[in-house]
Amino acid sequence: MATGTACRLHRAGFYKILMTEVAHPLAVRRLVSFCEAIYNGATSVEGVQAVAISTPDQAVGLWSERMVPILIDPKNSTRNVIKPHIIIDAILAKKNLGTSIEDAELVIGMGPGFYAGKDAHYVIETNRGHNLGRLISEGEAEADTGVPGSIGGAGTERVLRSPADGIFESDLRIGALVEKGQTVGQVAGQRVTADIRGVLRGLIRPGTTVTSGLKIGDVDPRENPSYCDTISEKARAIGGTVLEAILARFNQP
Repeated sequence: MATGTACRLHRAGFYKILMTEVAHPLAVRRLVSFCEAIYNGATSVEGVQAVAISTPDQAVGLWSERMVPILIDPKNSTRNVIKPHIIIDAILAKKNLGTSIEDAELVIGMGPGFYAGKDAHYVIETNRGHNLGRLISEGEAEADTGVPGSIGGAGTERVLRSPADGIFESDLRIGALVEKGQTVGQVAGQRVTADIRGVLRGLIRPGTTVTSGLKIGDVDPRENPSYCDTISEKARAIGGTVLEAILARFNQP
């Protein structure tokens, strides 16, 4: 969601974007996640390039080259250095981990855990359905249901979860076609199997330490490999709403 939003803003001409991350991101849809730059140094999503930096001042040079800098800074202490006009909390932790409406001139929170007018100026609905992408100026987003949204008629069964605590191992690549019952990987000697046939749209990085129940993969029954490395309709919708919020705030007569 954060990468889809960053790409939407970048294409709209907002080039001074700085993304902050944890030291070991746990992205499942790695082919469309800028956080992969933390591991590889750089990555590209739909033609927009992100580059890992070690200090906030390195962002300026990348902005001039129309690139998106990404910095390990879990607590977002960088905001005290660069003093951004806009802060977008796209952690999607289902709760507020410390973002304040006082952090910037415009603060946007994605999903549940934020109250518009109190924790952030705007909240964006991230739950699939009729209200997906709705801009909330007062109140909060729908509560987390714990149930994955339906894609191609598949909901819970499309999600791969770790069967135990341990290190995830797999020889498969994102984009591979898997059959129902096929072994996708293993954790602590226990198999991770697909519940449906489809394309492996996302897979957590092999060698990652995971906990029991953690989402580690996503099987797409639509069987279209091109969906693996392109931004989803959900991320595009949310990114468009962020753009709406920015224009609503700063494009006043």
